[in-house]
Formats: sequence, structure tokens, C-alpha cells
Amino acid sequence: MPTNTHHMPHLKICGMADADSLRAVAALRPDFLGFIFYPQSKRYVGERLPAAAVRALPAAIRKVGVFVDDDAATVLARVREYDLQLAQLHGHETPETCAAVRAGGVPVVKAFAVGEGFDFAQLQPYVDCVDYFLFDTAGPQPGGNGTAFDWTLLQDYNLPVPYFLAGGIGPEHAAALRNLRLPGLFALDLNSRFETAPGTKDAGRLEAFFQELKA
Repeated sequence: MPTNTHHMPHLKICGMADADSLRAVAALRPDFLGFIFYPQSKRYVGERLPAAAVRALPAAIRKVGVFVDDDAATVLARVREYDLQLAQLHGHETPETCAAVRAGGVPVVKAFAVGEGFDFAQLQPYVDCVDYFLFDTAGPQPGGNGTAFDWTLLQDYNLPVPYFLAGGIGPEHAAALRNLRLPGLFALDLNSRFETAPGTKDAGRLEAFFQELKA
């Protein structure tokens, strides 16, 4: 069972799709950078970001591919093409799909949309076939909806799987996050609230947020 986290969580910047912005954000040395391989997303990597730009990132930054309802073979092909270190499955993937991706040698992050009445029992079948959960805000899109959920819903989390906290985290949350003590919290996932356009992040705003978190 996870214990309360008193160190600063790891930091993941997700939805990178612009080469210039990618270089500036990578210079901040976040722990993770996320790339979306979902064609319906406004932050879809597609033709915007060549695989070479992703592969060239510093080895210390772990690269996460975000997928929505793809099969394991498609996920693993992208992992090899972009030299990704983790696969984030953000759709309705079954435990079997998660296990198949993991069997390909890739750690799996399984995302769930959390709102009032969220049933944590649905996580149980995934405990043995994922490395992390990601808790995002329930909304019209699989992710990147830009709104936060009630983090107190996680106060009684008691599964052995650490998680990423996502969903509308913005600059105004720095003080609350600095004092946040949630069982199992592993990383903060930042996306739409630090953008100048979908897929383009404001490195200056991110740097100020990082400093405020560490204050």
C-alpha cells in the first residue's frame, strides 16, 4: 500500500507537438515528456513533430507515448519509432491490452477519468498489469479538458500502484500542490494550462511554476 508522499512529485509535461517549444521545455529537464498519438487530439504529434526530434531528447527525460484504444502492436511500433520509454493508455483498454504492451518491454500508464462517484474497484483488474495509473478529469475528450477534479477523492487511495495526477493543473495550483499529501502520488501531469496554442508550451510559465513548487 502506498504511503503518503512527502517529497516533491515528479513532473510530466504532456501534449508536446511543436519542435521549438519542445526544445525550450526539454531544457527545463522535466522528468517526463508526453507525446499524443491520437489523431482526434488537438495535440496530435502527426506530421508536426518528426520522430527524430523526439529521439534526440536528453536520455534523462523519459518519453511517454499517449494512445487511445490502439492495439498493442500499434503502440509498440510507435514506441520503437520514437524511442519512447512508457506507454500511456488513455482509452478503454482492457487489462489484457495493458499486459500485452507490457510484455513488449514497455512500462504502462493506464489513465482513468475521475469524477464524483468514481468507482475505485474498477482499478483492481489492472493492478497486476500496469506500472502506474493516471487520474484525469472526466470530460468530453479523453484528456486535455483543462479542468481539475476534486483531489480529495484520492485521500483514501490504497492500491500498490503509484499514479500521475492530471486534469487542469495550472499556475494557480502551485501552493496547494506544494502541500498536497496524497497516498500513491508519483507525478504531476501538466498540459493545457501552460500552452500558448495546442501542443505549444510556454517554457517561461512552466519554469516559474517549477520554481514555485520547490519554494
